Amino acid sequence: MSEFHGSASRGPAPEPSRTPPPRTRATRLRHRLAELRGADVPAKALDARALAALAANPGCRRRAILDGAGVDKAKLASALGAPSGFGQSQFALTRGNAFEAKVKADGGAELLRLAHTRLDPGAEPPEAAAVPDLTAQGPEGRTARTALALREATRTGGWTLLDHPMLALDVAGSLAFLEPDAVVVHPDGSWSVVEIKSFPMLDGSADPAKVGAAARQAAVYVLALEDVAARLDPAPRVRHRVLLVCPKDFSNLPAGSAVDVRKQRAVTARQLARLTRIEEIADALPEGTCFAPDRDTEELTAAVAAVPATYAPDCLSTCELAFHCRERARAAGAVTRLGRPLRAELGGLTTVEDVLAAARGELGDPDDPAVAALRRAAALRAEALQEARAREVAAVCR
Repeated sequence: MSEFHGSASRGPAPEPSRTPPPRTRATRLRHRLAELRGADVPAKALDARALAALAANPGCRRRAILDGAGVDKAKLASALGAPSGFGQSQFALTRGNAFEAKVKADGGAELLRLAHTRLDPGAEPPEAAAVPDLTAQGPEGRTARTALALREATRTGGWTLLDHPMLALDVAGSLAFLEPDAVVVHPDGSWSVVEIKSFPMLDGSADPAKVGAAARQAAVYVLALEDVAARLDPAPRVRHRVLLVCPKDFSNLPAGSAVDVRKQRAVTARQLARLTRIEEIADALPEGTCFAPDRDTEELTAAVAAVPATYAPDCLSTCELAFHCRERARAAGAVTRLGRPLRAELGGLTTVEDVLAAARGELGDPDDPAVAALRRAAALRAEALQEARAREVAAVCR
């Protein structure tokens, strides 16, 4: 007898499948990064300063995954027993906030005056500028609201000031939300980034190192703005000269300077493109890896050691985890702790022990330029020491 009967004799129909739909790649990545950070640990936002530092050291997978997962590196460094003094003091933050409020007072009248004078003197004066409300729910909402305000301001014409807009930038497969101090839309529809800093501008110029750091930070914002502009038709021009506003001399009066960030923008874009995708780094980690600061010190040390780092002395001024990484680099005898230029000159010699062995002729290919240079330097050193000893002996004999 056949197993198949009419519909009346089939019995109850099977229940529809309750299997949840497969998660998208982006959802899986967010879930994985949350696991690495710690289920109950809030994510630390990746700002432009951190992105600029990350771009300056694109080979450091450790920083890439920690920043991508939103790990608070300062807390992690303390939990590892290597706290860092990196960061601004509370006094500097308070002073900076007070100066920024002064610059943006009266609807940003002074800021717009400086933008007109320093960036666009041929345009009409900013007598009646628009300051749109960018309030929205969450970073995604604020990013969408910023994009809408930029589109409307570009279409309308005239001067527009966006106070603390929210921009998004894809960094190695993870979305970073960035908040510049301000963005100005010019009457011709072009966009400019504004950076407000509390270090002084003395006689029209400021500390070159601090200006350079501000330029690298502004370059990140320029890249993010270019992403927004690319989605508009026609795409507005994002100016590569940004407005840097600082206190004038030793007063609290604002002074402006136009800073060309084309070089910083090109370098940052190239370095960010070189970053290994965060998803690849996460997939290579052992199961159960977690960087939550409440974990046992040994467990945290093992978790951090599972991600390769590229330490250099520059990290001391840009990364909260630098003291921990320096300690490990010293223990391993890594030549990176002596600086990137020297590391580049040594080629395949990655440890101090290998370098000394190559100089003694015990290791390395004699045709390798780095090995040949080391052996030549060792020979010159030995010759100089021999001559010095000979002179000492001659002096004693007299």
